[in-house]
Amino acid sequence: QVQLVESGGGLVQAGGSLRLSCAASGRTFNNYYMGWFRQAPGKEREFVAARRWTGDSTYYADSVKGRFTSSRDNAKNTVYLQMNSLKPEDTAVYYCAAAPFRPVVPTTPGRYDYWGQGTQVTVSS
Repeated sequence: QVQLVESGGGLVQAGGSLRLSCAASGRTFNNYYMGWFRQAPGKEREFVAARRWTGDSTYYADSVKGRFTSSRDNAKNTVYLQMNSLKPEDTAVYYCAAAPFRPVVPTTPGRYDYWGQGTQVTVSS
């Protein structure tokens, strides 16, 4: 059974940092993209970042580029989202997800087969 389990959310002041973790289990993800999405109340789920499980290519939404960094620890089967210079508008539930590899980077929720339960990130002003 595939499981993606996020952790690391919390309350932080504007300008602060958080690191989200996504522990993956239940299958190999070598041919998958690992993505991060977020959803604020009353808004649609939006793309934040994606990276292939193998290799170093990463992709970011314009709204987080330069502030967020996606990384991976193969030994722990875990992907991370380091979030710096957080803003109140970053407040949302953050989700980890996995999408089968295709030539086009997956930036829409429908491309993803597996999802974690989400972790709340709240940035106070």
